[in-house]
Amino acid sequence: MDAVYSQESKLEPIGLIRASRTVVRTGTMLLAAGSGSYRVKSSMKALGRALGMSDVHAQVTINEITATCHRGPMYRTEVAQTATIGVNSDRIKLIQTYCEALEPADETTSPEEIARRLDDAEAFLDAAEAKPHLYPDWLNSLCAAIACGAFAFLNNGGPVEIGAVLIGAFLGQYSRRLMLHRHLNQLAVAMIAGAVASIVYLGLAHGMYLAGLVESIHESGYISAVLFLVPGFPLITAALDLSHLDFSAGMSRLAYALMIMISAALSVWAVSTLWGLTPIPQEKHELVPWALFAFRLLASALGVWGFAMIFNSPFIVAVVAAGVGMIANTARLVLMDAGLFTQGAAFFAGLIVGVLCNLIAPRLDIPRITLSVPAVVIMIPGAAGYRAIYYLNAGDTLQALAYGVEAVFVVIAVAVGLTFARTLTDRNWLVTGK
Repeated sequence: MDAVYSQESKLEPIGLIRASRTVVRTGTMLLAAGSGSYRVKSSMKALGRALGMSDVHAQVTINEITATCHRGPMYRTEVAQTATIGVNSDRIKLIQTYCEALEPADETTSPEEIARRLDDAEAFLDAAEAKPHLYPDWLNSLCAAIACGAFAFLNNGGPVEIGAVLIGAFLGQYSRRLMLHRHLNQLAVAMIAGAVASIVYLGLAHGMYLAGLVESIHESGYISAVLFLVPGFPLITAALDLSHLDFSAGMSRLAYALMIMISAALSVWAVSTLWGLTPIPQEKHELVPWALFAFRLLASALGVWGFAMIFNSPFIVAVVAAGVGMIANTARLVLMDAGLFTQGAAFFAGLIVGVLCNLIAPRLDIPRITLSVPAVVIMIPGAAGYRAIYYLNAGDTLQALAYGVEAVFVVIAVAVGLTFARTLTDRNWLVTGK
């Protein structure tokens, strides 16, 4: 490689400029797809070393990258920003798998080979960027409806409420997708989509109540209709980034997730206030134990599968994530029924997800995050978070604090479980600075 450095040092480092742009572009594409900063940095390092760089140092937030690429005595620092913030599990899988498969360059790697690798990397990124989403908007919205319907059952809703949630969530997610395609402000999109879903749910439920089909409109059910807006990817990746002491990425992701949740909760609060409702938790299902256990398994699997599909995961990845989430979430609910406190049950569920994903993902050659995040989103207490905002706006500080603390500590407990599992199976995660 010294020969490469000596030849290039006599000229403008055009090769380094082009290679560093490609490395930074890889990072920004992963960021825009929702990947955590740890994997963004590791993928950039892997590609950089394959292109003959001695090292790549990157500072990452939720939508910005500052990277310095070193090649012998030369280095180049570049700052980039992503145009959008979203989730695309398929793109994460494509890029991360590609980067991890690259062989690092060494003294025997010729300049021609490095140039060929650079051409291949640019062509690959062009193809990945041009690849459309795996599922059309209507199917994505249907999956969101199924996930929210599963949430409705887990939140103690009955068949009528689940049916209303399915329609409300479908229309809410479909309107959200249409607005995002037009690059509207994401906070405004969350508010409008939340309002659409909750209004449709309440309209249907109220109509059935007036017709005498149901005894109540299940006032807490309208929260399930907007749970497709829960920013599961940013919340979980923020917690994982913070556990790895990456505060710039973790805090920016956490701030983004909170803003999305607050925006959606404000619209839900406004709709419920106009309707004169309060999001009171529903009484538990009166089912025989074996039937309750079976329906919990089914609802957990459908909820995780629906969220994985929303995240644009390949179908097989969504199915595997559903299996993992089904086991972990049902175990969480059983532990809670047995008397274990909510946060403790969430920790063990996160640990189960982390261990299973760390065992399964390498064998399927897929990133862990594409399995673990959908599997734990079903455990995120979105209903408690929305209730906290409702009571805060209503002036009931004690109720707001109670629900808010519950939501925060459950998320922390799940993240701790995931992190603990990760440290057992990934040495680079255990040792900070890697």
